[in-house]
Amino acid sequence: MRVDAAPERGRANDAVIRLLAETLVVPPRGISVLAGHTNRSKIVSIQGIDTAEAERRLDSAATAPKSA
Repeated sequence: MRVDAAPERGRANDAVIRLLAETLVVPPRGISVLAGHTNRSKIVSIQGIDTAEAERRLDSAATAPKSA
């Protein structure tokens, strides 16, 4: 996934958390960046949803038609 936020003062990490929360329909407080705080690649922890369901929702979002 890509976000437009600048990688300054945690803005990009915050944007990733907001995007994941919106896409996965989970509260942002249940998502945290575990590794990669200053890298493009990140490892996140997501509470309140199992791995299979998270993958299904991400796949669904990736294949959904883009709105203009």
